[in-house]
Amino acid sequence: MEDLFNPNLDTQEEPQLVILEGAAGIGKSTLARQVRRAWGKGQLYRDRFQHVFYFNCRELAQCKQLSLAELIAKDQAVSSAPIRQILSHPEKLLFILDGIDEPAWVLEMQNPEFCLHWSQPQPVPMLLGSLLGKSILPGASLLLTTRITDLRKFIPSLGQPRWVEVLGFSKSGRKKYIYKYFTKKREAIAAVSLVKSNPVLSALCVVPWVSWLVCTCLKQQMKQGIDLSLTSQTTTALCLKYLSLTLPGHSLETQLRRLCSLAAEGIFRKRTLFSERDLQIQGLDNDVITTFLKMGVLQKQPRSLYYSFAHLCLQEFFAAMSCILYFNENTSDHTEFYSIVQALKEGYGRHDLFEAPTMRFLFGLLSEKEMRKIWNIFPCKWSRETMLHLQRYIQKEALLHQPYSLGLLHCLYEIQDKDFVAEVMNNYQETRVHTPVDMEHPEFQTGVMYMVVQTDVDLMVVTFCIKFCCRVKRLQMNASGQQRKISKSPKIVLSRWTPMTNASWQVLFSMLEFTGSLEELDLSGNPLSNSALQSLCRTLRCPGCHLKTLWLLNCGLTSRHCEDLTSVLWASSSLTELDLQLNDLGDHGVRLLCEGLRNPACNLRILRLDQDPLSDQVMMELRALEAENPQMLISSTLNPPVMDPTKNMDGEEMGDSLTSFKQQRLQSGHKHMEPLGTEDDFWGPTGPVATEVVDRERNLYRVQFPVAGSYHCPNIGLRFVVTRAVTIKIEFCAWSQYLNETPLLHSHMVAGPLFDIKADQEAVATVYLPHFVTLQEGQVDISLFQVAHFQEHGMILETPARVEQHYAVLENPSFSPVGVLVRMIPAVGHFIPITSITLIYYPLNLKDVTLHLYLIPNDCTIRKAIDEEEMKFWFVRIHKPPPVDSLYIGSRYIVSASKRLKIIPKELELCYRSPGESQLFSEIHVGHMGSEINLQIRDKKHRNLIWEALVKPGDLSPAPPVTPVAHKDAPASLHFLDQHREQLVARVTSVDPLLDKLHSLVLSEEEYEAVRAEATTQDKMRKLFSFSRSWTRTCKDQVYQALNEIHPHLIMDLLKKSRRVSV
Repeated sequence: MEDLFNPNLDTQEEPQLVILEGAAGIGKSTLARQVRRAWGKGQLYRDRFQHVFYFNCRELAQCKQLSLAELIAKDQAVSSAPIRQILSHPEKLLFILDGIDEPAWVLEMQNPEFCLHWSQPQPVPMLLGSLLGKSILPGASLLLTTRITDLRKFIPSLGQPRWVEVLGFSKSGRKKYIYKYFTKKREAIAAVSLVKSNPVLSALCVVPWVSWLVCTCLKQQMKQGIDLSLTSQTTTALCLKYLSLTLPGHSLETQLRRLCSLAAEGIFRKRTLFSERDLQIQGLDNDVITTFLKMGVLQKQPRSLYYSFAHLCLQEFFAAMSCILYFNENTSDHTEFYSIVQALKEGYGRHDLFEAPTMRFLFGLLSEKEMRKIWNIFPCKWSRETMLHLQRYIQKEALLHQPYSLGLLHCLYEIQDKDFVAEVMNNYQETRVHTPVDMEHPEFQTGVMYMVVQTDVDLMVVTFCIKFCCRVKRLQMNASGQQRKISKSPKIVLSRWTPMTNASWQVLFSMLEFTGSLEELDLSGNPLSNSALQSLCRTLRCPGCHLKTLWLLNCGLTSRHCEDLTSVLWASSSLTELDLQLNDLGDHGVRLLCEGLRNPACNLRILRLDQDPLSDQVMMELRALEAENPQMLISSTLNPPVMDPTKNMDGEEMGDSLTSFKQQRLQSGHKHMEPLGTEDDFWGPTGPVATEVVDRERNLYRVQFPVAGSYHCPNIGLRFVVTRAVTIKIEFCAWSQYLNETPLLHSHMVAGPLFDIKADQEAVATVYLPHFVTLQEGQVDISLFQVAHFQEHGMILETPARVEQHYAVLENPSFSPVGVLVRMIPAVGHFIPITSITLIYYPLNLKDVTLHLYLIPNDCTIRKAIDEEEMKFWFVRIHKPPPVDSLYIGSRYIVSASKRLKIIPKELELCYRSPGESQLFSEIHVGHMGSEINLQIRDKKHRNLIWEALVKPGDLSPAPPVTPVAHKDAPASLHFLDQHREQLVARVTSVDPLLDKLHSLVLSEEEYEAVRAEATTQDKMRKLFSFSRSWTRTCKDQVYQALNEIHPHLIMDLLKKSRRVSV
């Protein structure tokens, strides 16, 4: 709370406008009132503000006109100081406007040239609009609360506010509230105990108004002397429970209908305060009003004659009830229902329609279970056909609602109808549109949907709904650790800004006691306590849980966790694959797992765990298990490097606030910390973050940054500064595809790679775009740098915020295909100093060696294009240092060698050619590589040496041998296929050609068909290896030769890693 008006970290400017936004009942108003009270007690902002005014906007909306002085006087806590004195220092004033979006108003500011005196009355919307638009008291600060993020439809003059999202009660806050609600300690203890024992109820109570609802229900049960029991799974069910407990029999049925009508009228007209006259028009007399006041449904506003519902969400519940009642009784006239929906669309917008609590209650009331409860309260003839019609209507609204949102999922959760939810989810995903990657708005490109779950309620709702997506097979819970790329199954990735607690895990696992279509669960990188793992194992033993694959890499598991995991193996669970790598299980833990694996009821087929730390005795036990069960595979696929956890990539000390989970694990004695890195990893505050390949042909990549901070990829050259967790897509583009169609082709020089970046712009504060122009010589004017954006309507040029060596920096960037250009001066032409690189390639067949030498600008997109082109002809790159000095675009250079070798051409021009175009290179014919070769490049004009490299025979690795060479320390009986079985299963992609080569030589017709019948390449390879126990060594050699012909790079890689290549 004390940080709301703190200076911005980047600009060090203090915000004048802060907006608290959040779901209905989440605690925005409570927080706003706390700010006012804390300031009054001298605990908050006393140095910043001399006066703080609190206004409830629903009360202000009752006034037609007010002057500024009258507005200030409405705050009863205002000091007795003269109004002139209060207004003399506007920079010392804070106005709190609670519920700015609730009234039906548009806050237009007055003409700034016509400034009214503080004593002059004016329409309230104009007065507030002028405050917000800074045409009056421009130095004053404002704190607003709202449900709706798109406030510009109500406040056209809204500036650049600081947004703060309110997420509800913490665990301790929830407990504190319950103890405050109940006056007797024993009652509070009983209530806390009941809530804690029910994961769903505990999650729902994150929302303060739901905590009030739960406490009120329990209080009524205590008063009535009945056993405490609250099994409600939804907010709608809790509201109906509240009604059944507080209603004095059925004597108020008619009056309750009228109350529902009043609520609907208020929602329709955006009114939350009602006069006595309003209630009388609905047929509610004084006696009935008194009854509703005693029940706690209505409350009288202090210092006024107005009434309101006890909570705005309660009004929305009664409004939804009114729609259902009206719809049922007027089967031919659905005007009121459609009017309510239209009003919600206008208030929330179509995009946020399902954020409206009224819409969520409508979904909840259409549940068959809740419908029966309504019948008990309102006995009448209910038309099932009418209800089905209503369901179809809201289903149509759901299908029109793009893209996926948490609001829609909350609505589907409320209805709790599995068939209905499945129909909406599956129809919905077929009609959805593709949108840019946004962590807050999910998308399904490449079979992956990303969602941020802020609270346990969100987690519960999302998990419940995704089980009914028939195409979604995998659920992944993201942590600020490694990211997995094993399964290609359509999956959902959930991310949280806050750590998962034991309560969070309990909520997640309780939802997975019935898994629906889900088959895979990935919790890698999330620390699991004993309690969390026990909850998971209880779920895995449930009959309705049909998970087949479970990833628990890097979850902080030790030997004491293995007893619970063993209980799952003993049970007849559906689990067939379990990955426990990067956990310190120890010999004792693995022995416990072996006991479970020996049980006949165990269905596990693949177990992955770290084998390096295990003793020889335990390793023998694992091998014996595999021998006993030919279908069992026990392996390890990771061997990650260990880094110094106290330093970043530059060797600088990392701050305590950014201590990563990796560091904590290393301090506790864990041996394997980092995921297996790749050259395209980004490095950030938590260490390396893996870059995933989305589409290799398009050179499309995706990276998920787990926390706020700076992330840099040395290989690509990109650097991002992000303000929160975010997913970014990066596609390598060719300038020729865009620049050739513009007039800039001859006036500007390409100065760096072109990237098509897609990300949530609000999450990215800064992007550093790489360029290859050298600035140190002072020959280039940095004002010539421009950043090109290629958009649908054309190209725009942006001046970067600053230009650094290697980078052009954009702040608050927008994204499209984007790259750096330099405007050329005619006198200079293309002679601009740049950083360059040399690339050398050699053939895998070393009998007749020819080297390819390239000299190109330091552009990662060109380098990757050359790598891919050379690979087509079985040429691989030798890594050598680049030229040290700057070179010049347009200059020519001479290639030479220490031996009399044939070099064609000897002269190379350093030029920029777009990726995809043919690149210039020199071909150096060596023949037999018997000794080292010294290669040189000199500039043609002055003959200065600008680059030199020594190529040795050891730099060239031969093609894989025809038959595998055994390592001197390997057991004689251990064949290459046996040593690398797991890697071959995971990495062989062309199985059918392999089978064709083995048909009749190694495989019978029946075995050949059995392997081909498997659905995936990995299943085919597993099936193939299931026959390997009957193979002779000659048969295994034939399989190896076939693999060598089809996948020579894979075989070479495996041989290199096991150090079996001798040159």
